[in-house]
Amino acid sequence: MSDHARTDTVPTSTGRGMTAARIVLLAAGSIVAGVGLWTMVQSGFSNIIAALKWLVGGVIVHDAILVPVTIVLMLVVSRLLPSWLRAPATVGLVVLGTVTVSAIPVLGRFGAIPDNPTLLDRNYLAGWLVLAALVAVAVAVAGWRRRSDVHETRQVGSRRPPI
Repeated sequence: MSDHARTDTVPTSTGRGMTAARIVLLAAGSIVAGVGLWTMVQSGFSNIIAALKWLVGGVIVHDAILVPVTIVLMLVVSRLLPSWLRAPATVGLVVLGTVTVSAIPVLGRFGAIPDNPTLLDRNYLAGWLVLAALVAVAVAVAGWRRRSDVHETRQVGSRRPPI
């Protein structure tokens, strides 16, 4: 089968508009990176060392703790869930886990100062619970769609395109 007859490929956009968009995004990203680098250099050597420690620590925590925990958790969960719910549950847990790890400082109210009520002035736990509920609803809807696709395939022999 020739490449022209294939229907499962997605055409790449290489027109002038896409090239211009890429150039604008590259320029904007370069400017932002330059400002960030300049600001970091101006903040002093001790802040650069602190930033490097934070970045290296983040990589170590990610690779040594978060990834193994996520893999083990998903292996356990995948054995307990039906096949049609595994992918949506995996995506939901990864999204919720990522947001939770990012929100640990505000959820734990680390850095709150009693005499400055403007720091951490929201109910971040309520926001996290709303997000968790939205993720759960999205997982349920995606699972329901996948389940109906499985049942539809068994009954009719057709299948809707995946989500």
